[in-house]
Amino acid sequence: MTTPASRPLPLAGVRILAVEQYGAGPFGTSYLADLGAEVIKIENHKDGGDIGRGVGPYFFGPGDSHFFQTFNRNKKSITLDLKHPAGMEAFRTLAREADAVLDNLRGDLPARLKLTYDDLKDVNPRIVCAHLSAYGRSGSRTAWPGYDYLMQAEAGHMSLTGEPDGPPTRYGLSIVDLMTGLAAAFGLLAGVVSARSTGVGMEVDTSLFDVALHNLNYPGTWYLNQGVVTTRSERSAHPSLTPSQLYRTKDGWIFLMCNKEKFWGLLVSLIGKTEWNNDPDFATFATRLTHRDRVTQMLDAALMEKSTDEWMAIFAGKVPASPVYDVAQALENPFVAERHGLADFAYPDGKSARMVASPIRIGGVELPHVAAPKMGADTDATLARAGYTAEQIAVLRADGVISA
Repeated sequence: MTTPASRPLPLAGVRILAVEQYGAGPFGTSYLADLGAEVIKIENHKDGGDIGRGVGPYFFGPGDSHFFQTFNRNKKSITLDLKHPAGMEAFRTLAREADAVLDNLRGDLPARLKLTYDDLKDVNPRIVCAHLSAYGRSGSRTAWPGYDYLMQAEAGHMSLTGEPDGPPTRYGLSIVDLMTGLAAAFGLLAGVVSARSTGVGMEVDTSLFDVALHNLNYPGTWYLNQGVVTTRSERSAHPSLTPSQLYRTKDGWIFLMCNKEKFWGLLVSLIGKTEWNNDPDFATFATRLTHRDRVTQMLDAALMEKSTDEWMAIFAGKVPASPVYDVAQALENPFVAERHGLADFAYPDGKSARMVASPIRIGGVELPHVAAPKMGADTDATLARAGYTAEQIAVLRADGVISA
């Protein structure tokens, strides 16, 4: 019987060929690699490999950017020119023993490169082919390139972000890339579960545009059923709940979210304003929303009597509240250390790259902390395991199919 101490990683034994680069696709497979899947990056050495290797401005070494490390830890890398017949033959050989292929290419390229289920089912009928593109593999935009910020603009996100009197604003992070990568990983795993049960693989598709649109979520439902166009609110306020926004303190800002009625009573008690409970303008979410400007002014006046840290000590565990941190403060937060939220990912030479740890915790298992590989670091070993002899690998290298 397997004990928690000896339990294997949850995705041990899952093998994925990743024809990926930059952010969205590699982020999705990084979840899988962190959880123990064998993720084999396919990099075209003739194009310099994953473009993310050169995304600066910060580097651990040549071809080893901080950006690349973030998205590619715990993976393997092989070089392979898929446009060369011998390269595609090698890829098909690897696909025989793989559970899935994930690509994040322009929508028209998987079919052109023969990375679809129809192209690979003859060598492996249970393979799952997951595709992450900008605008999907069907429709009028199949061949369009696309990036995160474009999706934020067209899917309405920028119209919801920022102050009402300011320009449309993007998020400070590439959230559409990150969420689409996660959606692709989720779809891929769903396909693998089905294929292992039925013996038949499938196509799985997602796109930056589709995920961005899906993330409109309840404002989308409001419009589709009530015709309501949600707009920006001052201080990042919730569209219908008050108080649920930024408020001023003596030395900065605090975000309060009294998203249940009980929290209003707790809040006014903790700030010493219990008389506000007798004001009919503040009696319910609906009345507080009608008088939001007054609520904001009164809370600002009260909260500016103490610092953010002082209020956090008073509200802790009672009223949902958060300080507003910059990136450094966020990472140096003592609670991050308490949660083991950062980890060192080791290089073969003993050096390490410090990064944010996986948000998924598995009882009785320590997730791997291996730095992203050099381009092609696992080429020979991976091909040898697939049955290639040293002489055959030498021919591939001489022909430029794999890197020298």
